[in-house]
Amino acid sequence: MNGTDRTVDVGRRLGDRAAAQLRADRKRVEAAQQLLPRTDRDGLHRLAALAARLLGTSGSQVSLLSDVQLVAAGTGEAAVGCTGPLEESLCTVTAALPAGDALVVTDARCDERVKDLPPVRNRVVGSYLGTALTDAAGRPVGALCVFDPEPRPWAPSEVALLQQLAASVVTELELSALLRRYEDDRVRWELATEAGGVGTFDWDLTSRKLIWDEQLITMFGYDVEGFDQTIEAFNERLHPDDRAWVGEALQHAIETCGDLDVTYRVVRPDGETRWVHARGRALPDHQEQAVRVLGAAFDITGEREAATLVTRTLEAMPAGFYSLDREWRFTHVNAEAERLLQAARDELLGHVLWEAFPAAVNSVFEESYREAVRTGQPVSFDAYYPPPLDGWYELSAWPSPDGLSVYFLEVTERRRMEEQAERSAQRLALLATISADLAGGLDQQVAMAHLPELVVPALADFCIVTVVDPEGRPHDVGCWHRDPEMRPVLERYSQVRLDAMPAGSPAAKSLRTGQQNRTPGPAVLDLMAPGEARDLLARLAPREAAILPMRGRNRTLGLLTMYYGQDTPLLADNVATAQEVADRAGLALDNSRLYSTQQQLAEGLQRSLLTEPPEPDHAQIAVRYLPAAEAARVGGDWYDAFMQPGGATMLVIGDVVGHDTEAAAAMGQLRGLLRGVATYSDAGPMEVLRGLDASMTTLQIPTLATAAVARFEQTPDEHRRGVTRMRWANAGHLPPLVIEPGGTVAEPTDRTGDLLLGVDAGVVRREWVVTLQRGSTVLLYTDGLVERRDSDLDAGILRLREALVELAGLPLEDLLDELLERLVHGRPEDDVALVAVRLHPQDRPRPAEAGPRRVPPTVPPEPFPG
Repeated sequence: MNGTDRTVDVGRRLGDRAAAQLRADRKRVEAAQQLLPRTDRDGLHRLAALAARLLGTSGSQVSLLSDVQLVAAGTGEAAVGCTGPLEESLCTVTAALPAGDALVVTDARCDERVKDLPPVRNRVVGSYLGTALTDAAGRPVGALCVFDPEPRPWAPSEVALLQQLAASVVTELELSALLRRYEDDRVRWELATEAGGVGTFDWDLTSRKLIWDEQLITMFGYDVEGFDQTIEAFNERLHPDDRAWVGEALQHAIETCGDLDVTYRVVRPDGETRWVHARGRALPDHQEQAVRVLGAAFDITGEREAATLVTRTLEAMPAGFYSLDREWRFTHVNAEAERLLQAARDELLGHVLWEAFPAAVNSVFEESYREAVRTGQPVSFDAYYPPPLDGWYELSAWPSPDGLSVYFLEVTERRRMEEQAERSAQRLALLATISADLAGGLDQQVAMAHLPELVVPALADFCIVTVVDPEGRPHDVGCWHRDPEMRPVLERYSQVRLDAMPAGSPAAKSLRTGQQNRTPGPAVLDLMAPGEARDLLARLAPREAAILPMRGRNRTLGLLTMYYGQDTPLLADNVATAQEVADRAGLALDNSRLYSTQQQLAEGLQRSLLTEPPEPDHAQIAVRYLPAAEAARVGGDWYDAFMQPGGATMLVIGDVVGHDTEAAAAMGQLRGLLRGVATYSDAGPMEVLRGLDASMTTLQIPTLATAAVARFEQTPDEHRRGVTRMRWANAGHLPPLVIEPGGTVAEPTDRTGDLLLGVDAGVVRREWVVTLQRGSTVLLYTDGLVERRDSDLDAGILRLREALVELAGLPLEDLLDELLERLVHGRPEDDVALVAVRLHPQDRPRPAEAGPRRVPPTVPPEPFPG
């Protein structure tokens, strides 16, 4: 074994130990095998998809663990329908954990428990959250898990939610298994009826176990202890001349998933030969492969009388049967009917049905039976019979010349499981709806006000939501009642109740402690002083209230108070679901407030970095900064405007690569460096960018950025002629746009700028010069103003030019505001920075104390020493 093999071997030890532990418990293995789904897996797939959606993962999986792992359902990379070794599965490790524990893996590649298992090594699983599926005896029969290919953290509320979903998965599996048992009983009954047989058999082709009832064991000359439940025991009793063709008939039924109908001889241990007629049917799995053979058989040696066959058939039924004459008297009751009806046949035969079972009068039983007799057509229905039977039954009744025959099965457990599965599905659907509502674009105050309408009437009769404001004061922000006539009463009660509540009220305690509180309605009424609030609560008349804290990360941010009337029970499942809703609401509130705080801090930082522009005597300067609507409200776009020592005005626009606080920090550095280079050297744009690039290299600032620098200059002659020169340089940025006095928009050069800052400090940079008339406007901008996901950059610049033509006559401040509204509607996809200068249409006299205007050089100065 090489080094890599040894590492993998060490890494798999936990999986090996977990697999050995699971295989050692044979009852657990059998329990898991009984839950293996055969055909319809829609319910499991829906639950797996819901788990992935609620927890925001790319994949989910329902696994059943017997001797191997079967992936019963899943999404994403889950190999549904496949089996694999227990030793290679994270679900095996999950199922082997102590009861109630979940396997929480934040970074699978660094987690010693799972890092060398194949799904992790193959990079299918980078993070994993799993919880065991346990049967009624507490045995782990499988696992429900969610996973992502990349690492991620898991919150305690997400662990609790997955465990809640796991309970629904177990319910779905148990319901499916129960329905299979009912279907098996029904098939066996049908076969027994068709064959007129006396014994039944069930051959499991997976485990090879052959189950006979006692009558069939006796028929073949065995006793219960001596029959070893194998197909060999059957072949041993077959007549030698019949073995080959009976085996062929049985194999044909298995291969075609068809019926078996054979008559053969059995040689008993005492040498007696008996004739047996058998009928059976092979049942397929979801892949249309036979997995079981069910059937019935009876001894036909010398017993062909119809009455005997019918009687023995009815007695062999695994279902209740009774017949009634035309006066509704019992004429036959089989053994299973005695058990289900809790009465001996001697107590029923000759008695009238309606007298023996009075609760059937004026019920669906009487209505259906009389309809069958009146129409001559069979009827089938499900119905509940009250105590002493206290059960649900599936019935089929068919008329005959002598009266009515009834076949029935007790389906109480099936109904209970169906109702439990339906309630669970409703609660999970409600949780998904509320989660989507809280995670949507609504303001959290609006979402909290809407929350009661989502939980009523699914979880309570009426509800009030209370939110604690940032100053610690509680406010009722929403309420809803299932009865429209009581909604105004509840609305008024929510407006006055908090002022009337004493400090020791259950609501106040829950706010202080962050704990649930269940309180009888009259007890709350007794706490309140006489007044409007007490009178309103008396009208609402709650029998009980459940007060559930809406908890944030480290504080209680509100309450979800659920009220229950006289006829509505307070179910533990409903309270658990409501607490999950409350926790999600609390986390949504906490996130909203945290985001608001971060937003305020980020905007304050941004404002501190982007200062107000100067007010030169020859021009007006205006600036704007608008952060991206869907990103952190701080980024790398910046503008600047300042005066150089020689009297020239310099405008700067720039964009640091990135959209986070690191980009903002880098922007602050570059902005400060550029200002320092420009104000110390009094250099032109080209030399300022070269000096900035050299400083970035010297200071080892690891960032890339674009920038455009424009300087506005005048010689005395240009001043007399009323023109201004704009000298500018471009490091990979969009060029400025010029609005001429007549409204024409021009781009002073093509868009081929020089290399970005931070790439090569030795690059030779260029400089452009354009002459501007009085009244001209120059706009420098970042790409967030013109770029969109659904169009290219050229289309965006064209939209900008067209807008500038239309808006050219507006005051400068209004022009920038209108540009932002037209092009990005106030909510840009990327940060937007704007800086614009408008030359005054008439020269304004300079104050006497300002001294003579310094004329900047018209050629680039000597390079600034870097």
